[in-house]
Amino acid sequence: MGQFDKPFDAIVVGAGPSGNAAAYVMAREGLNVLQIERGEYSGSKNVQGAILYSDALEKIIPDFREEAPLERHVIEQRMWMMDDASHSGMHYRSNDFNEEKPNRYTILRAQFDKWFSSKVKEAGALVLYETTVTELVKDLSGKVIGVRTDRQGAPIMANVVILAEGVNGLVGQRSGLRPEVGADTVALAVKEMHFLPRETIEARFNLKGNEGVVIEAMGTITKGMTGTGFLYTNEESISVGIGCIVSDFATSGVTPNELLEAFKAHPSIKPLLEGSEVKEYAAHLIPEGGYKAIPQLTGAGWVVVGDAGQFVNAVHREGSNLAMTTGRVAAETVIALTRKREEMSAANLADYEKRLGETFVMKDLKKYKGIPELLHRKKGAFFGAYPQLVSQAMQTWFRVDGVDKVSKEKAIYSNFRKTRTLRGMMGDAFRLVMAWR
Repeated sequence: MGQFDKPFDAIVVGAGPSGNAAAYVMAREGLNVLQIERGEYSGSKNVQGAILYSDALEKIIPDFREEAPLERHVIEQRMWMMDDASHSGMHYRSNDFNEEKPNRYTILRAQFDKWFSSKVKEAGALVLYETTVTELVKDLSGKVIGVRTDRQGAPIMANVVILAEGVNGLVGQRSGLRPEVGADTVALAVKEMHFLPRETIEARFNLKGNEGVVIEAMGTITKGMTGTGFLYTNEESISVGIGCIVSDFATSGVTPNELLEAFKAHPSIKPLLEGSEVKEYAAHLIPEGGYKAIPQLTGAGWVVVGDAGQFVNAVHREGSNLAMTTGRVAAETVIALTRKREEMSAANLADYEKRLGETFVMKDLKKYKGIPELLHRKKGAFFGAYPQLVSQAMQTWFRVDGVDKVSKEKAIYSNFRKTRTLRGMMGDAFRLVMAWR
C-alpha cells in the first residue's frame, strides 16, 4: 500500500509559521500528518527579516533557543511620527530585556522557516515541497475530505484540512469557502536587506553582543496612504521596509518602490543605512483588516489559520505570534477530536474558534476592531496633518529664539486649531477612543 492510499489524519496546506506550528504539534502527538508547500522549501519565498515573539513559539517548542537561527534579541523599541524632514517619537529601552530567555528576536524568515520545517519532519510529519494544492476535495454532503495537487495521481485524502496558505487564501477561494480578499483589507509591503559589519550596526545603534533595535514609523512617509514603515537590526544586516493598503496604491499612482526609496532617503533613516550593501529585495502581502475582516474559520472538514484568517494585529505590528498560536490551537482542536474518535464536522471543529476566543489573539483583535477602518477613513489626518502638526510644534517649542514660552504655546495651539479645528480634533479623539474599545 502506498503512503497516499490511506487517508491522513490531517493535511496542512502551507509551511509558514502557522502551518509549521499546526503540523509540528499534531505530528508530535502521533497524528499522521501531510504538509504541502508550494515553495522549494519552507521559507523559500521569504527572504526578508521579521520579528519573532518568543512566548508563542515557547508554547510549541520550549527549548527553541538552543538551536533556532535567531539574529538579535530586541532591547529597544522606537516609535516615530514622521514628516518629510523630521521625526518625533518615543522609545523604550531596558536592560531587563537582556534576560536569560529574551522576549523578542529578529530573524531571517528563510532560515527560520527552514529550521521550523525540519522540526516538523523530525516530529514525524510527511512534507511535500514544490507542490501546489489546486483545490479541495469534497464528498456529496459538501464536507472537505482531501486535496488535489498539481502532481499527477489521485486526490490525497484526509480527515481534516488545515488551510495555512497565506493572505490570498486561493485554495479556500477556489473551493467556495471564503470570498476574495478585499484590496482595502490587505497591505503590500516592500522590504530590503542592507548588509553591514556587525560592529558598525552595534556602534550605530548603541548595541552590544546580540542586542537589537526595532523602529516603527508612520506619517507623511506613506504619501497620504494608510501604512507604516519599519527598520530593525539583524546580526550583520538591517531590514528596512514600508507598506500601504493595496487600494491606496491603486488610487494614488505611487509605486511601492518609489515609496521605499523615499523612506530610505529620509534624513532620519538615511544615516542608519549609510555604507550598507543591498542584497535582497522582497514584496509581501500582509492582512490588515483586523477583526472585522476575519473570514469563516471552520467548516465540515476544514480549518483556517494564520494570515489566511486575517490574524495580524496591525496596531501593534504583530503577526508571527498570532500565526503560531492559531496553528497550535487548530492542532490541539484536531488532536482532541481524533483521540475521542469524533467526526471532523463543522459543529465539532467550531471548538477551534471557542478555544481561540480564550487566547490573546481574538481578545486583542476584538479590542482594536475599529482601528483599521478609522485609520483608512481618516488617513489624511492621521498620516498627514497630525504628523506635520506635531513636527511643527516640536520645532516651535525646542527652538530658542527669544520668543517667550507663552507665545509659543499660543502659536502651537493656534496652528492645531487652524489645521484641524477644535471640533475636528475632538471628533478625531472621540473616534479613536471608540475604535480602541
